[in-house]
Amino acid sequence: MASVLSPNPNDPRVIRTRQLILDSFLEQLHTMDFETITISDITKHATINRATFYAHFPDKYALLETMLSDTFLQFVINRVDNHINLTEEMIYELVMALCEYHDSSMTCIKKYNSVSAIMEENVKVQLEKFILKLITQEHTHADEHTLATAATMISWAIYGAAYRWKQSHEQSPSNLAESVVLIVMGGLNILHATKKG
Repeated sequence: MASVLSPNPNDPRVIRTRQLILDSFLEQLHTMDFETITISDITKHATINRATFYAHFPDKYALLETMLSDTFLQFVINRVDNHINLTEEMIYELVMALCEYHDSSMTCIKKYNSVSAIMEENVKVQLEKFILKLITQEHTHADEHTLATAATMISWAIYGAAYRWKQSHEQSPSNLAESVVLIVMGGLNILHATKKG
């Protein structure tokens, strides 16, 4: 269902309404399984009508993806935004932040498994874009396909290690981060040696 007029994203009323919808949805996720949440549940709790909801989001899946993107960017990316290159310190901080993010997501969402696949895809895309931006700035000599492949591999490796850690907690986040740093930096050293060709 599409709105006739798209709301102006810079209008303070639009920003407040959007936040009201996101807050309502997050509260629903604390108490209900994602699959059982309806647009009606969200709009009643947010005290808005359905048309207002649809002016902001086409469906609850788009709302979930927006919430996950916003949360991930605030929680993880903003912790390391003072870095301009993919350094050992940044990789370490990314792993630590992802471990914390996974732990907090599990406590915020009642049935984490009902959204874990959407969450995983969303986080990997966000992380991949972030890492691609960093390595493109640093490795200007490498071709764009090599950089894109490197960004995919690094982001999925970091995400995968943190995701496995969430399931087992067999080691401390700091030990995991140290291991990931060694492995990723080894791959980046190979990238340094590649040339456009």
